[in-house]
Amino acid sequence: MDFHAFESEARRVFDEIPERYRDGVDGLTVHRRALRHPRFPGIYTLGECVTESYPSSWEGPETVRSTVLLHWGSFRALAGVDPTFDWAEQIWETLTHELRHHLESLADTDDLQGVDYAMEQTFQRYEGLDFEPGYYRHGDRIGPGIFAVEDEVYMEQTWKTADFERADGIRFTWAGRSYEIPHPQVLGDLHFVRIVDGVPAPPYLELVLVRRSSWMERARATLRRTGLDIYESDAVAREIGESA
Repeated sequence: MDFHAFESEARRVFDEIPERYRDGVDGLTVHRRALRHPRFPGIYTLGECVTESYPSSWEGPETVRSTVLLHWGSFRALAGVDPTFDWAEQIWETLTHELRHHLESLADTDDLQGVDYAMEQTFQRYEGLDFEPGYYRHGDRIGPGIFAVEDEVYMEQTWKTADFERADGIRFTWAGRSYEIPHPQVLGDLHFVRIVDGVPAPPYLELVLVRRSSWMERARATLRRTGLDIYESDAVAREIGESA
């Protein structure tokens, strides 16, 4: 998708989002250049929400103003290494993700606090306590289904049960390289797979395998853990093309 088609589609999608979700947003700015992620080589930032607060005794659309930025060059860079890249879907996903950050700011919850919340949920998960299954989505969205929480990166994959059972292994792409891990024994509703070797760190990668039919919509509604079959495991990745 060239720049002009991208900008036209982005503005169309932005204008179709209900006004109540854009209250306090001054507009959409589309940049041509790619924006490289400041910490992760080979990774690009698709969008940003730039927010400014003005002195007031209360927080609201009149005192918290935001501008949403999209980086066409970053989309083009990702599309260049992923033949399945869906431009329209990723425009929608990026815009709605950045608008969520604006709404968090209106609620006096800025992006840093969102990451802090995700880190808190990570701690609770590691301690065996209740946690929000989709906590990683409070981090920075750095690609389609990819979220960064400090030095941890979560790569979300949705699976139909039949497709999962037929798969020989689980493949993923990171920083322009393709990898594969052995097939996990179970899918469950949600399965966190820590990549413990095979991919240089940082960041520390974790695949999040999601059963499409039973969990995705509830995850978007941020339901708690109760009633979900959640699994965790470790895996060693190998770069595809290497000898086994």
